Amino acid sequence: MLDNPTRAHTTAGAVRPWTVLAVCSLSLFVVGLDATIVTVALPSIGAGVDVGTQGLEWIVDAYTLALASFLITAGALADRFGRRRVFRLGLAVFGLASAACAVAPTVEVLILARVAQGIGGSMLSPVALAIVVAAIADPRQRAKAIGVWAAVFGLSMAVGPTLGGALVDWFGWRSVFWIAVPVVVVALGLTWLVVPESRGRPRRIDVVGQALLVVVVGGVIAVLIEGQRIGWTSPLALAAYLGIVVAVVGFVRVEARVAAPLMDLRLFRRPPFTAAVGGAVVVFVALTTTLLLSTWQLQHDRGLSAVAAGAFTLPLAVAATLCAPLSGVLVGRVGARTPLLFAGGFLTAGGVVLVAAGDDASSAVLLIAFALIGIGFGFANAPITNTAVSGLPADRAGVAGGIASTARQVGAAVGIAAAGGLIAGAHSARIGWSVVAVCGLLVLATARLAPTKAS
Repeated sequence: MLDNPTRAHTTAGAVRPWTVLAVCSLSLFVVGLDATIVTVALPSIGAGVDVGTQGLEWIVDAYTLALASFLITAGALADRFGRRRVFRLGLAVFGLASAACAVAPTVEVLILARVAQGIGGSMLSPVALAIVVAAIADPRQRAKAIGVWAAVFGLSMAVGPTLGGALVDWFGWRSVFWIAVPVVVVALGLTWLVVPESRGRPRRIDVVGQALLVVVVGGVIAVLIEGQRIGWTSPLALAAYLGIVVAVVGFVRVEARVAAPLMDLRLFRRPPFTAAVGGAVVVFVALTTTLLLSTWQLQHDRGLSAVAAGAFTLPLAVAATLCAPLSGVLVGRVGARTPLLFAGGFLTAGGVVLVAAGDDASSAVLLIAFALIGIGFGFANAPITNTAVSGLPADRAGVAGGIASTARQVGAAVGIAAAGGLIAGAHSARIGWSVVAVCGLLVLATARLAPTKAS
């Protein structure tokens, strides 16, 4: 018989919740890092394994695609078999897959290893959130903890290009994958020592829903990456559009009828939850579009080294890191709407600055724009995450957190595919910056649905 969802199963009942948060955050750091650290290494990877732009897009998106597709199933497995157990399994898979990426002899092997990395990462993000929610019961303290959690996750994604650039220039592109291995080893040891076991309400695994979700997410990403090559109106593209629509309809019908759905569609009846999911998608579209487009353009068009291109994103990383904890405090005091308004405003401002400056923007303008986008990103994560799980019992927090995390990764994958399409088509960067500005406006629109009181 399973224990109470929020009760620890180990002697770690006396473990301080903030220690648990620290360990979970360390593990999340490598998940976020791997989503963006590769972006600045793409030119070197392309030369190393002899692959073009579309192949490089798959190297990045294979990870986010797998991550997005299996996050919710990982949450269900954690509720049934134990969060710490699934968390440790995810760390092990992630570490082994990272090593496989580092030694991959061909692009095909590298892409498969990236898929394995994503599957391992899917066992970390929503499970870590559920562990933190179970460990910290007080709503205000939970909001602060989620702010820290968001800061670490945001920092990992934002600092990826800078760290990746240094590693590529000093040790070669394979080092961007090796870097995760020692962190995983340390995280495994600490998880064993300080993270208590907990479970949620056990649910059956929705195999059909999971398969349809993979088809939907994979189909959308595949069309975005390959559409320019095969032609947006070609018979193959039209068949893909039809297949995606059929899969979406099938997914909704299946989820509405099965006793234990993969994705509880009833959650979307709550306007704040819907706003959080939509906000998560557009925020990460903006972030990944900015990071991939800027680091590629700085290396190819301006001839900068990988480390110099990555250094340009430092204002984004610093701003996101400083603003995320402040956002968590604001959520705890005044609710999610105010920090989301800040997020949308600054994202829009950063995008508008870049659109106005155009392809020949000065270094100073780029740094200012990246700082504005970083502020927006820093303010966004805590209210999105808190809104997704607020008002829910702990055993449903994993499901809600899984959906929100899925939305983040879908947004990241779409941003990567969109930026890759602009690069492959040699389009003006202004188009990409316009996407960032529009994303900021959409965050402003969703903010009105967010709660105005702490919960």
